[in-house]
Amino acid sequence: MSDISIVEIEPQLVIGIRRIGSYELLPEMFPEIFQFAVGNNIEIAGPPIFVMHGTSEEDALRANSEGNADLEVVIPVSEKIGDTGSVKCYELPGGKMAKTIHKGPYEECGPTYQALFAWLAENGFAILGSMREVYLNDPQEIAPEDILTEIYAPVEQVIDL
Repeated sequence: MSDISIVEIEPQLVIGIRRIGSYELLPEMFPEIFQFAVGNNIEIAGPPIFVMHGTSEEDALRANSEGNADLEVVIPVSEKIGDTGSVKCYELPGGKMAKTIHKGPYEECGPTYQALFAWLAENGFAILGSMREVYLNDPQEIAPEDILTEIYAPVEQVIDL
């Protein structure tokens, strides 16, 4: 895990798909959105993103075990397109975010999240909305221990320390 910092993120135009289910759906959702983009000659403008709509770690774990997690995968695009079926085009909000980087397999990012949540609490920050993971490299092209995932949480300072 890398250091945690507060950064300002610009809004991004994205296309995405959203489903209800367990996190096991994610590996099939990413190829689906990429195939849509390539098949429709849509210019991809950045790495893929998983948007987590759960409000806490406990909510996310419970929703996953119950199979009713709110899952969304998006990819940044260079120009707006019309919504088609399950694919929506919209602006992913920006703003003040806590950022950290997890290095290693996706399924081993729990300690990175725990460190992020602890840091936020220690520094008087509250999470304002959907967190996101930005996948910086392709797990099919590199070793699992070299996977890089940026983790962002929209925050506001609620306690001055």
